[in-house]
Amino acid sequence: MKGIVLAGGAGTRLHPMTAVTSKQLMPVYDKPLIYYPLTTLMLAGVREILIVTTPRDLSAFQSLLSDGSQWGLSLSYLVQPTPGGIAQAYVLGADFVAGGPSALVLGDNLFHGDGLVERLNSAVRAAEGGGATVFAHQVRDPERYGVVDFDSAGRATSIEEKPPKPRSNWAVTGLYLYDAEVVEIAANLKPSSRGELEITDVNRAYLDRGRLAVERLGRGFAWLDTGTPESLLDAALFVRTLEQRQGVKIACPEEVAHHMGFIDEAGLEAAVARTAGSDYGRYLARYLEFGRIG
Repeated sequence: MKGIVLAGGAGTRLHPMTAVTSKQLMPVYDKPLIYYPLTTLMLAGVREILIVTTPRDLSAFQSLLSDGSQWGLSLSYLVQPTPGGIAQAYVLGADFVAGGPSALVLGDNLFHGDGLVERLNSAVRAAEGGGATVFAHQVRDPERYGVVDFDSAGRATSIEEKPPKPRSNWAVTGLYLYDAEVVEIAANLKPSSRGELEITDVNRAYLDRGRLAVERLGRGFAWLDTGTPESLLDAALFVRTLEQRQGVKIACPEEVAHHMGFIDEAGLEAAVARTAGSDYGRYLARYLEFGRIG
């Protein structure tokens, strides 16, 4: 399975902070925002990942992430000339996906919770077998999101994009797993009234075919998007609280890569050397000495 991180957009809601840098390069407590969605894909076992970004920010992402080999990944990059909707990632990245299953994650989304890996693995198997899986989380302002409704048996019955009168408070998060047909579906979409290719239309196409699974992330799971100053701060405080309280890091690519078997001890030692002198480096050194933390 291949993965796509959509890290484009102008980040206008975060101006002036994003006037000269990508939102996904900004810090969420102790690491760049893009580390969070990137490690979500890694936890799903994805190692070939396409970073879709803007012409302005391409070199900065390449400088930060390189080719991914330090984490046992293969990273490639693609420019999104202008924002054209989430589903545009599959129009631009059609050759990268190359007729196989894939996972798409938004570059400003953070997922955390016990049992997340098991949910991801289940979604990967479903996509490899044919179909799609999206994840839903309850929110208090569903009119801001794509909203999914369910019948009494828990099956998804409808998906609407930013409905003025939502049928539920279950919002579709920015993590999607699809089979090979997603490229054709995206290619045949018509732009919405906003002039964008809507990911909700992709999901609705799978729903209409009876091939959409919706995993509900209930109590014990956190989903945070970081599109506003308030939500960016909320995410940083969330990460800080857990890391300070538990002594473990969230979204540490080196730790995840070693745990998943993507890198060996030599790779971890190299990471310790790269980050020496920082709290981050000391954490990796402790991990190297004592093994998995937590």
